[in-house]
Amino acid sequence: MMLGEKVENFVVKREDDQFKRLNVIVIGAGYVGLCTGIVMAHIGHSVLCIDINTDKIALLEQGMAPIYEINLEAMLAGCRNNLSFTTELPKRLGDTDIVIIAVGTPSKENGDADMQYVDQVIIDITSKIEEAQDLIIVMKSTVPIGSNQEMFRRVNNLLSDRGVQANVNFVSNPEFLREGKAIYDSFYPDRIVVGGNNDSAIGAVKNMYYPLLNKTFIMPQYMDQNFESSLPSLVVTDFLTAEMIKYASNAFLATKVSFINEIAGLCDKVGADILDVSIGMGLDNRIGKGFLHAGLGWGGSCFPKDTLALQSIAREYDYEMPIIEAARTINTRQIIFVLRKIQGLLKVIRGKKIAVLGLSYKPGTDDIRDSVSVEIVKRIVRLGGSVSVYDPVALDNARKELASDSVNFCSSIICAIESADAVLIATEWQEFLEVDWREVKLKMRSPIIIDGRNLLHKKILSEMGFTYVGVGR
Repeated sequence: MMLGEKVENFVVKREDDQFKRLNVIVIGAGYVGLCTGIVMAHIGHSVLCIDINTDKIALLEQGMAPIYEINLEAMLAGCRNNLSFTTELPKRLGDTDIVIIAVGTPSKENGDADMQYVDQVIIDITSKIEEAQDLIIVMKSTVPIGSNQEMFRRVNNLLSDRGVQANVNFVSNPEFLREGKAIYDSFYPDRIVVGGNNDSAIGAVKNMYYPLLNKTFIMPQYMDQNFESSLPSLVVTDFLTAEMIKYASNAFLATKVSFINEIAGLCDKVGADILDVSIGMGLDNRIGKGFLHAGLGWGGSCFPKDTLALQSIAREYDYEMPIIEAARTINTRQIIFVLRKIQGLLKVIRGKKIAVLGLSYKPGTDDIRDSVSVEIVKRIVRLGGSVSVYDPVALDNARKELASDSVNFCSSIICAIESADAVLIATEWQEFLEVDWREVKLKMRSPIIIDGRNLLHKKILSEMGFTYVGVGR
């Protein structure tokens, strides 16, 4: 069989699908669960979103979003007729068609995915299943390879122990959302992956996504429209392959970022400009322009955790993954790279004040999990420097993480750069492009910019009298 034939069979046609309104429960109101619940409600399903965090649910019941995500609160207000929130599963699940699990699977110290939250949810769901009930459990949480099969057997064993006969099926449905664009990605996915062993359950999940797969929904005017592009692909496969698609996708993207950062390091040595190199590479359709932006490296809730988990899974089978290992090594090296840049410019960090602009791991979110900029701030403090930090949305999340007498949290860029010996651009927020850098220069002790995201215009800043240093420039 040729690859083209395999792809044709792999990506399912869906001309005969019909939409049916479902009763859906989403467990977990984080980035994935909340955005999924809102979009499911918007396209017509009746959705109950559950989270054990009482403060989070209280905010949501007031129409306030507990996380920062573009257009999240507006979407929340627009779908309240189909969406409700609570901290506990209903006593009976008899009217529920689908339960979506979207709880966290953080990394353990050894790199394994911590499944305690998923395990507890499985126990809770199973305790509510009644005799002769039909229920589909959809796994959106990123779980180790083989987990869906294992949990399917576990649920049926638990039901057997209770003497309950019910028709419960599992479907693996990994998410591919980008924080900062999660609502948009939920409406306009590149593909929807559905893994399972029961045609009826897979059909029900296809129905759940029908408006997205066929673009029959109405998009709010304040959201970007994307109806002219091709329809998303529906990928139907087995449990194991669906789980692997998720891990392989994130590992590849992380590797692509690490690759361009490695090339940027060599550009620094030979005098080439990584911006032009990235453009020249990205114009090749075999490579593509995405994830070729050199900078401080990747962070967040997915790439660090999923690459670690993939390595952990590989160790179970005595299988080496040197490319993934190298991607992680290069990513860690970017932190050392920027510290050396700062030391090279200031000679000594001890006693110096450095302004760090941007704390979230990427723009468009307040998430600081595994944020490179947060780690850099910690290391500057350990080296004896003081740091003034500013971020448009992530300051509150960073306060506990960076609690120190040597860290000053600022409400504006101007406050952060006052009397600074150097400025580090650590997150590429649009706001930093709109700064009056002439005014900034007047307020700094020394006009030094380390552009860790290659966001600013090197020539213009140099002409203003700044010492400008980028990554691979």
